[in-house]
Amino acid sequence: MVAVIAHALAVIKRDVFGRDADPGTVAAAALFHDASEIFTGDMPTPIKYYDPDIMIAYKRVEVVASKKLLESLPPEMRKSYEPLISPNDDIATHDLVKAADSLAAYIKCLEELKTGNMEFRFAAEQTRNKLTALEMPEVDYFIENFISSFELTLDELDFKFN
Repeated sequence: MVAVIAHALAVIKRDVFGRDADPGTVAAAALFHDASEIFTGDMPTPIKYYDPDIMIAYKRVEVVASKKLLESLPPEMRKSYEPLISPNDDIATHDLVKAADSLAAYIKCLEELKTGNMEFRFAAEQTRNKLTALEMPEVDYFIENFISSFELTLDELDFKFN
């Protein structure tokens, strides 16, 4: 889901706003954005960002895990995977992937709310505020044009087959 959304954000950035973005590169980066979690597991966001020391330590652990994952590949494949697995200096790609990750989390919250699980009400509100604070036109465009579809039930979606 993150890769699909990241690709869409890059297309929006490029095709709607006329700014430089490579949807293929962004989608590939998104596919591997949590690859280090193969070794670390997933730490819940509220814990990861609760304390700056925890966040810094976890980032160091992610770097070590990324290196270990890369070293587990045959040497002739490492060069191709290094830009995907190791932390990336491409800020624009990184920002789109992080935004896509947040959008995927927001969509998960909406899906839970749709089923009546009110435990996700605060998380949805918090995540929506985080997305708004990004001040990324492509994120705002995605929310404006696509989020309402995720709030519909299958019965409410208008499927037309010819």
